[in-house]
Amino acid sequence: MIMTLIGFGVFGMKVKPVAFHNGTRKHSRLMEVVSVVAVLVLLSASNVDGRKSRHVSDCYEYAAISCRAHSASLIDFGGVGDGTTLNTKVFQAAIDHLSQFAPDGGSQLFVPPGKWLTGSFNLTSHFTLFLHKDAVLLASQDESEWTVIEPLPSYGRGRDAAGGRYISLIFGTNLTDVVITGDNGTLDGQGALWWDKFHKGQLQYTRPYLIEIMYSDSIQISNLTLLNSPSWNVHPTYSSNVIVQGLTILAPITSPNTDGINPDSCTNTRIEDCYIVSGDDCIAVKSGWDEYGIAFGMPTKQLVIRRLTCISPFSAMIALGSEMSGGIEDVRGEDLLAINTESGVRIKTAIGRGGYVKDIYVKGVIMKTMKWAFWMTGDYGSHADNNWDPNALPVIQNINYRDMVAENVTMAARLDGISGDPFTGICIYNVTIEMAKKAKKLPWNCTNIEGISSGVTPQPCDLLPDQGPEYSAACNFPTESLPIENVEVQMCSYRSKYL
Repeated sequence: MIMTLIGFGVFGMKVKPVAFHNGTRKHSRLMEVVSVVAVLVLLSASNVDGRKSRHVSDCYEYAAISCRAHSASLIDFGGVGDGTTLNTKVFQAAIDHLSQFAPDGGSQLFVPPGKWLTGSFNLTSHFTLFLHKDAVLLASQDESEWTVIEPLPSYGRGRDAAGGRYISLIFGTNLTDVVITGDNGTLDGQGALWWDKFHKGQLQYTRPYLIEIMYSDSIQISNLTLLNSPSWNVHPTYSSNVIVQGLTILAPITSPNTDGINPDSCTNTRIEDCYIVSGDDCIAVKSGWDEYGIAFGMPTKQLVIRRLTCISPFSAMIALGSEMSGGIEDVRGEDLLAINTESGVRIKTAIGRGGYVKDIYVKGVIMKTMKWAFWMTGDYGSHADNNWDPNALPVIQNINYRDMVAENVTMAARLDGISGDPFTGICIYNVTIEMAKKAKKLPWNCTNIEGISSGVTPQPCDLLPDQGPEYSAACNFPTESLPIENVEVQMCSYRSKYL
């Protein structure tokens, strides 16, 4: 299991903790940890069931929710993988051609070894995009290759600028049965140009993501490496029955808004066996922004996150919000590892968000070198516009954390609800937090919350009264599985005539 290998690999080292001072100190020791963990992930990847494809001669086998009756290679349509020839029209022509086979067993497009420069292209239903291990999709840095599309209706505007947003590198809407996978092939967003424009305030529209799938059902995104996204990496939105598995996502830890995986107004989603180094939250669960999210009214629910490794010195391993106005419920996280990360699990909201975050269950977490183990914020701010409703108060309730260990932590928890709108039903059980040598004098800071604790070290704040060591029924994790956990994959194949 990935987490086991990573855990023994990192915790077996004598690594000097890295101190963070507003992002100004060099993170050389952190990058040593990143390098070691990355190597362990790559070495262990072949041992994860269903994650790696197998190459037998010129036949590639891979696990997917659906196999295809028809196949083609990008070379068949004139693709040139030299890193300089633009292939946007080639990708789109290939996919448009293959779309005719949707009612006849579906189709798959093979991307062979090479560096394939491309702008955005749209996928089709009953379709698989497969990247060879030596295939790299290079995102074009020519803005004319990126169509501007409408803002998401649940957001009302772009995240970087009012108005539209650049379409994602791989995009799809109103699709059924789509697989984006490979033999650990690579998507390189070449995001430095976009990050620079963001910092200089030169963006007219919101930066593109690497993968965005909207209004779709039965989606698999697996066994790929994603590098240097201009902004968010993977964004399934308004979709259902989504599997995200075996991704390696890497971005500089100071890169702006390079969230790893952001399920947004999605139902029945499974995220597992992923390794993420990010400049923002490794996973951010969302459902719309202020009055737009309230009006759209589509929650994220039935979400499973497991066997995740996260390194994000300035953000969270898992964030719930802050755009949560459509609601977030029934989120289950387990077997999680956070290293040199600002916070383990964070809830972000504010007056004006409305919506809710409820029925959250997290267990089996290891945290090493953290600013906070737990963080809840009721004054996050950052509104879509000036039309937010000051009477739209979020509901935060039934938040359960259990069976966790953390070391070298600056502050155990900062839990700040909203005056007159407390966060309720917080339950923390069997958690041991070893404080850093230069930890805050007050390990717990709690305001406007209600809950209980049991078997927690150091002793929590008075608003989380200790129920005693015999109170073992606290914070129970659901025993019944979600439907997405029972979805099985099958072995599919592609036979190349070029390799």
